[in-house]
Amino acid sequence: MEPEDLEELYAIENDRSIWNVGSTNVPYSRYVLHEYIANATNDIYADKQLRLIIDVNGEHVAGIVDLFNYNPRHSRAEVGVVVKVSFRNRGIATKALEELHRYAADVLGIFQLYAVVAQSNKHTQKLFGKLGYESTATLKQWLSSYDGYQDAILLQKKIKK
Repeated sequence: MEPEDLEELYAIENDRSIWNVGSTNVPYSRYVLHEYIANATNDIYADKQLRLIIDVNGEHVAGIVDLFNYNPRHSRAEVGVVVKVSFRNRGIATKALEELHRYAADVLGIFQLYAVVAQSNKHTQKLFGKLGYESTATLKQWLSSYDGYQDAILLQKKIKK
């Protein structure tokens, strides 16, 4: 992330329509996000997470792809992706995740990635399924939403042999 990504990050993080698919349920101030960008080391070993901006042709921020909950002992990390509405249905999430897989396996040496996806989020389940993630468990009443709790699907993919 670069300082000039602040406004895009602010818009994405404060988009209430996607709060139900992540762990955020409060808005972030520009100051907090500015400090996050300024202080992030971009070192997954230090931060236990890596947040990357999805850039289209060096001109437009299309979204964010994340590795988080990194566990070096077990060589795994959780993965998340958000693509802005105006950039959806163009294969951008697929390309971003494929690049993330290569980087995580070849550079970081991560063995396995996983995602926790709401059972009702069929679009994201299809995306991860297309990339070789397998559904390995149902997590009962795992995610809190406006309507109460909902089940989630644990999706896993070995990225390093």
